[in-house]
Amino acid sequence: MLRRSSLAAATVSRRLIHRRAGRASKPQSPPLPPPPSPPKPPQKPTPVSLHGETLHDPYAWMTALSDTVAMRHMDLHVEQEDKYTEAVLASLGADRSVRKLQIEMASRLASDLSTPAVRWGPWLYYRRVEEGKQYPVLCRRKASLHEAFVSNKDPSAGFDFTSGKKIEQKLIDYNQEAERFGGYSYEELSEVSPNQNFIAYTMFDKEKDLFTLLVRDLTTGILLDRPRADRVAGLCWAMNGRALLYTLINDDWRPYRIYCSVLGSNKDDTIILEEADENIYLSIRNTKDFSFIAVNIFSDSSSKVYLIRGDDPFSGMSLVWEGETQSHCVIEHNRGKLFLFTDSARDSHCLLFCDANLSSTNDWQNLLVEEPGIALLDVDFCDTHMVLILKQDNKFRLCSVKLPLPSNVKGPVRLSDLCPNYLPLPDHVCQITSGPNYDFSSSIMRFTISSPVMPDAVVDYNLLNGKWTIVQQQNLLHESTKILYGTSFASPTKENQALDNNHGSNGSNVWNDLLDYYECQYYYADSMDKEVSIPLTVVYSKKYKKDEAGPGLLHGHGAYGEVMDRRWRSELKSLLDRGWVIAFADVRGGGGHGKKWHQDGTRTKKINSINDFVSCAEFLVEKELVKENRLAAWGYSAGGLLVASAINAKPNLFRTAILKVPFLDVLNTLLHPVLPLTPIDYYEFGYPIFIEDFQAIKEYSPYENIKKDVLYPAVMITSSLSARFGIWEAAKWAARARDLTIYDPQRPIVLNMTTDIVEDSKYLQTKELAIETAFLLKTVADP
Repeated sequence: MLRRSSLAAATVSRRLIHRRAGRASKPQSPPLPPPPSPPKPPQKPTPVSLHGETLHDPYAWMTALSDTVAMRHMDLHVEQEDKYTEAVLASLGADRSVRKLQIEMASRLASDLSTPAVRWGPWLYYRRVEEGKQYPVLCRRKASLHEAFVSNKDPSAGFDFTSGKKIEQKLIDYNQEAERFGGYSYEELSEVSPNQNFIAYTMFDKEKDLFTLLVRDLTTGILLDRPRADRVAGLCWAMNGRALLYTLINDDWRPYRIYCSVLGSNKDDTIILEEADENIYLSIRNTKDFSFIAVNIFSDSSSKVYLIRGDDPFSGMSLVWEGETQSHCVIEHNRGKLFLFTDSARDSHCLLFCDANLSSTNDWQNLLVEEPGIALLDVDFCDTHMVLILKQDNKFRLCSVKLPLPSNVKGPVRLSDLCPNYLPLPDHVCQITSGPNYDFSSSIMRFTISSPVMPDAVVDYNLLNGKWTIVQQQNLLHESTKILYGTSFASPTKENQALDNNHGSNGSNVWNDLLDYYECQYYYADSMDKEVSIPLTVVYSKKYKKDEAGPGLLHGHGAYGEVMDRRWRSELKSLLDRGWVIAFADVRGGGGHGKKWHQDGTRTKKINSINDFVSCAEFLVEKELVKENRLAAWGYSAGGLLVASAINAKPNLFRTAILKVPFLDVLNTLLHPVLPLTPIDYYEFGYPIFIEDFQAIKEYSPYENIKKDVLYPAVMITSSLSARFGIWEAAKWAARARDLTIYDPQRPIVLNMTTDIVEDSKYLQTKELAIETAFLLKTVADP
């Protein structure tokens, strides 16, 4: 017995020694390289004097685009920044994580070979990607030809056995357009004529740095000789597709002139309107029935809407509406009635209507009585119905109302008096966006339904019977096992799924939501001024829900009255599945809570947006939703301004920040814009020539308020030469922050320079997302 025990002990010892030796023999990861020293661009202080004050900008030379010497220095500095970022990622070990994350994220990106087909009359339009090609092809096919053999996932599949030809007709091959426009294929506008014989579209010309108008005959595939124009910013069809109206921008990117071109005519294009006033901007759009072209003219003093007859664009313009500055106005026509969706002179949007006689601007009537707790967010029309997007007590609703309106409706009525039909929606809806809905005669309308815990669903609603179909939705669930596995494909059971309206609220599985795996909760944080409560949306993995708080990422935007983007984004899954909390702060300055909510975060009140974001960050930590010293922040464009300003206000509150193409040098940019700005930008952030706005901008501008001798969070700034807020803003802020703050190699400030925004590459998209995520994971770590 003793001998057996000894043998057993010896055997176990040999096994343990062997295992240890085996473990020791495995190759070890090489040690991380030491942290590099950040670049130090030269300082050339330039004074900026205004309102009796003088500010000195040490890096003003970075914006001197016309100075060849300065730009050579800038090119050298950008190269140094690239090398520094690469070295920092290596010193953190993030470069190793990037490769893993990129593979992980690429599997989740939507990889549909075709966009969902859009029906317009006898045609189905869609874009699809051909194997081995970088850019898509715009196609159409007759909806009547063997419809049973064609799927939403692959509309090109199918064959007309009667004629012996493929169903599909190629309209525009954007790979060929790339050859024409310097290797890039970036389309901004695209409008098919109402007779569906032509398509007008604008392509970005990289050499000219502008958009060029092209018109193609869809029956022959040939490009028309005219109209051809550069600097085109808007398109509208007239005369049932025999004439095209377009707007041009001037050197300051201001839409200032409207032309009309009659197709096939030898005459020069006719000027319909020209505005010489530098403060006046023009925009055009067709009503959905093509009866009129609406011309919106807005400035810093007023907003006006004119109508041009679609059948006779040379008959002049009729003024139908005039309101306050920066009003949102969309006009539609239905069976002799005009409908105007606007927020002019109101805190929220309203819907007005009147007879379409084009003779008076004073006979508009409110259609709906204002009801407490109900906000009208948007409206869309077809010939038989209008569909209202509502928010009722912070819950989204979607309802249809039959048209034409009852003859006894002469003034404001309650919505219930119009017998609305409420359409089914999933839980936690955060956004409803109208689809293209080109076919005015069709009673099937398309909407995209978004949620923080559900991939976007493209849904067709049949307004005549209340049935609905999920046309396309990225599916992150394996249908047979209900296990998240990270690849994307459309569910075959959802493609033809049409459920009765009464079943819409039963369960959530029909929407392919992720509620079995992720929790979505809503909170309200008190603002610093105690005036409002700031909505806060929090998402986390149920698997990692613990009593102890973990890391978190707080998103913010808060500008232009835009609704906070809280949609599901597949790249965030990499953080959620590692125990992170993802939060969205709906601060003042944004949209979705009325005009006053927006205005209270603009100009002299812009500081409210920043304070609201700080309040939300403090709330997350105080309520132990996120662990102290493990909170990161994320902001895009004007949201980068929000986050950078919050860092200045409370640098110890955040561990890391991601600033994507951020607006950081507010004062200098508004005083001396390198890229053209619009009245909306000044309305949003202030006019520095006014002393009140100047003082407010000085108080919140990220570049002017970096704190000296204070430890800042780690910051990654992503920028591009093609971004609206140029690369110089990122470079200036980073250089100044390194100059003034305490240097800590574990909290680096780096620039991640991306390719031009016109380049569409899944590889580059996933690489950028992987770099940002790896930076977050490595810098937001337990101290």
